[in-house]
Formats: sequence, structure tokens, C-alpha cells
Amino acid sequence: MIPRIHQQGSNTLGLLHYLYGKGTHEEHIDPHLVASFDGMAPDPGRDPSVTKKDLQRLLDQPLSLLDAGQRPDKHVWHCSVRAAPDDPILSDEQWGDIARRMVAATGIDPGDGAGCRWAAVRHADDHIHIIATLVREDGRRPNHHRSGKRAQAECRLIEKELGLHQVAPGDGTAAKRATSAERHKAERQGRERPAREELRETVRRAVAGATSEEEFFDRLAAAGLLIRKRIAPSGDLLGYKVALPDDRNGEKEPVFYAGSTLAPDLSLPRIRERWAPPAQADASADGSGPEQPALPDVTGPAFARRRATAATWQALLIIDHGDDGVAAAQIAAAGEILDALAKTSAAHTREELREAAFVFERASRSHVKAVRGHDRALRQAARDLVRSGPALGRGEDGATAAMLIDMAFFLAIAAANWHAKKEHAQQAAAAQQAAEHLRAAYETAAAQPMAVLRQRGQRLAPRVQQRHAALLQQVLPELAERIRAEAGWAALTATLDDVRKAGHDPAVLLTDAARRRELDTADSISDVLVWRLRRSAHLLALPASPDGMATMGTRRTAPLAPVTQPATSAVNDPSRRR
Repeated sequence: MIPRIHQQGSNTLGLLHYLYGKGTHEEHIDPHLVASFDGMAPDPGRDPSVTKKDLQRLLDQPLSLLDAGQRPDKHVWHCSVRAAPDDPILSDEQWGDIARRMVAATGIDPGDGAGCRWAAVRHADDHIHIIATLVREDGRRPNHHRSGKRAQAECRLIEKELGLHQVAPGDGTAAKRATSAERHKAERQGRERPAREELRETVRRAVAGATSEEEFFDRLAAAGLLIRKRIAPSGDLLGYKVALPDDRNGEKEPVFYAGSTLAPDLSLPRIRERWAPPAQADASADGSGPEQPALPDVTGPAFARRRATAATWQALLIIDHGDDGVAAAQIAAAGEILDALAKTSAAHTREELREAAFVFERASRSHVKAVRGHDRALRQAARDLVRSGPALGRGEDGATAAMLIDMAFFLAIAAANWHAKKEHAQQAAAAQQAAEHLRAAYETAAAQPMAVLRQRGQRLAPRVQQRHAALLQQVLPELAERIRAEAGWAALTATLDDVRKAGHDPAVLLTDAARRRELDTADSISDVLVWRLRRSAHLLALPASPDGMATMGTRRTAPLAPVTQPATSAVNDPSRRR
């Protein structure tokens, strides 16, 4: 159950016209009163003898107790309470009880006999609106400080008592939601999302991997946003605002939003924290020493994705073994990886990756302060993704994209587990939701490269296939039968053969790959092992054809730089499903 305290207003009758009206799209059905301050307020919805003006006069009568100069400019308090989609339809009596509890909990009508006048209107099955006049019967102002938090706490109690869907409690670190006016405006303009959300997404993409104010603002301008900078008399930059060029107010002027109003971590001071100099001695994945040195400069989308995969693997281990501040920094930087990945993804995975980045945004912030500087490997990887440009959806680009999405899935699950241990319910749920979008994106991205690998595996000589089957039985006797029955078994045999030809011992690498993370709950154990083996053996994600050209018509691929991979996994999560 979600309560929402709306901005205070000055027009009681105007709000009543909305509450008793037909709605923007005729969605208001049978508007009627379910409760009021005295239980006897007139109901213009079902009583044809009364009007909305009658109800307005009754609610605003306490204003007459004050001189005109003492009356508050904005005296209209407005709260909506909405049930979850899977909740049962509540009766008018139940909604009336909820309304009385909400005005008591928020201080609007605390039950002392002199509270504010209020009325609760229901115009849909799943929610009510409460309107009140912010002057008590004794002429004093109500004590409704922190009414939003108090309403949330009361809703949590109501959910338990009525057996309703229990909403994860917030911690005040979420981005401000779009107002109903902003949502309705977006609908009228045919926008997919309200301007506030479009701007938040664009600004997050602009900051992903950026290393300076100049680069950040250049990216905002390149994205087509209007920018206003707040400059101190000394010439120092204090803040910024952004607007969509076609989002205008009634005076035809652009509607600007400050970065801090888009999300707490998008204010200029918080963005500057990301550019903190590297720590003197970053912890390694296992906390024992400095991290591995960075890989050489990126040479294309495929290389950028391999580099990001390696950085993501290191981040997984740090989240599990590092202290809270360092882990929080890795999770925040993971959001930049997802933003950069969505920005540069191929068309067939773009929507799922965009949704993954959008929902993971909530998981990137908590009250655990991120220790910046330790996240530079992930931020550099995000920068490489952006600088390398859009990736093709096929060939080596597509295969490395699947490899990175596979690892990003692990990272989202690790973030969900970390937040769950810290009892960050909303963040954990957001990370888990992002993981589901990443799962869907992976299935799309991996379809073509896995099909190529399967074809190569099926063309192997029978004696070679038998040798790899025997190896699988030796290393994974409990899972061998299941793996061989999977569609991806042929792709795994092709990969094992590539591992052998590259001069590695397939038994050693397969043993290592199998113990890095549990396997028996995966939908496709073969897929998981294919990417682990190709990463640890430094193989191309999609092998080249005999003439030296990358498979499926991509450009010639540069040789791989060695990537040092840890031998153990940080996360052994049974929720892994692929």
C-alpha cells in the first residue's frame, strides 16, 4: 500500500472538481465519499441535492477563524493511498478506516477533538484521496511534520493487519518520483516516460565513466539537453540544471530540473566524488593486496566488453570480501556499467538492457557511504564501453556482449545479496529485478554465438566428442548426464577443444570453472561453463574462421591481452538460474 503526500495547494474547490470528475481518461468511476472528519460531510458524488461547493465550504470553514492576513497561502493538504495490483478489492468501510488511520497518523486529525476538517474520496477500486484544510477547529495549524514518513509507517501496519502485499520500506535514498501532473503531461505529449525520468536516465548515461566536468557537460549537450549552470561570484561552478528542449511550461519556457532533484547522487558535488583520485592501495578481490593492473587501451567494442567483463568479475569478489564502503562503491559503479552497456548495445538487446539500467538505479544508492577511488576499474570499463561506441549484435561483438551481460547478471545478483544482508529491502528488490532483465537480454544476445559454437561442436570428429564427454564425466560426474542432455553441450565441446588447442589443460580449467560458482540450479550449465572457460583461457568469445577473419563477417579481431582471473568465486548464490 503506497501513501503519497502531494504538494500543498490553495484551491480546495479545484481539487474537489478533480476528485469528483471523470479523470483525464474517463478513469474515475463512481466518485463518492467513504469517510470524513465528522462522518456526516455532504457527498456530491451520490447525493444529487448537494454540490462540490457545499463540501468546499464545510472543509474551509475553519479559515474564517483567522484574519485574512493570518490564513496560510496554501491550506489544502492532499494525500492519496493506493493498494498493490495483487491486493484484494477493499470495501468502502475498509477504505474509510484506512483514511481515519492516515489522518490520525499524519497529525491532520490526531483524535483530540480539534483536528483539521477532511474528507476521503474513492473514485477507483484500488485507491482513495484524502483532502484536508490545514487549519484546526481551534484555529491552530496542525503538526504534520514528516507526514510522509508517518504515513508510510502506518501503511506498513495496515498491510500486516489486512494481509495485503507488504511494500519494502524505504530509507530516503530513492530518487523523487514523477508527480501525477508530470505523468499526465507525458501522456498528453505521447512520451514514453515523464520528463523527470527521461532526464534522470540521460544524465546517468552522461556521467557513466566520465572523468571531468567538461566531459560530463559535453555529453549532456551531445544528448540534446538544455543546460543551465549556477556560477558563484568567484566564478566557481556550484550546480547545474537540465531540461528537454520540447518540455515547456504554460509560458512556453523550458522546464529545468536541478541534478539533485533528479536523484540524490546526481547533484554536482556527488558527481564530483566519482572523480576522486585513486586510493593509495586499493584492496584486491580477496582483500590481500593491490588489484591487478589495468588492461591496455581499448581497441573496439569487443575488446571493451572483454575488459568490462574482467572488471566486473573483480567487482564481484570485492563486493563479497571488501568492507562496506568499498562494496557500496562497486555497486554504484555497476550502475555506470549498465548505463554504458545500455547506451552502446545492439538494437535487439537494447530495451531489456535499458530497463535493467533503469531499475538498478535504485540499487546504486543506500545510506552506506561509497568509498570512491576503489571503483576506478569499473568506471574505466564504463568509459571504455562509451568510447568504443555501439557494438554489432553479431560475431565477436555480439559474443562479447553476451559474455559481459552474463557477468553483469552475476553482479546484479551479488548486489541484491549484499543489500539483502544489510536489510536494504528496496535496493535488493531493484537489483533482483535488474537481474531478470539481464537474464532476458542474455538469452537474446547469446542465441547467435551459441548457435555458432554448437555447430562447430557438432562438426567435431566423434572420437574428439567422446574424449570431451569422458573428461566431463571425470570432472563433473554428478552433473555430466544433465549437461550432455542440454542443447549447449555441443558448444561446450567446441570450447573445450579450443581450450586444448590454445595450449591449456582442459581438465584443469574445467575443474576451476566448475568450482567458481554452483552449477546445479542453472537453467543451462553448458552456457555458464562456456563463458567461464573462454574467459579463463583468454579465448575469443566467438572463434575465428580458418582464414583468420572473425566468424560471421565481423572485422578482424585484435589479439587478446592476458586477463588474470581469480580462481575462486565471491558469490555462491542458489538463485542463479541460467
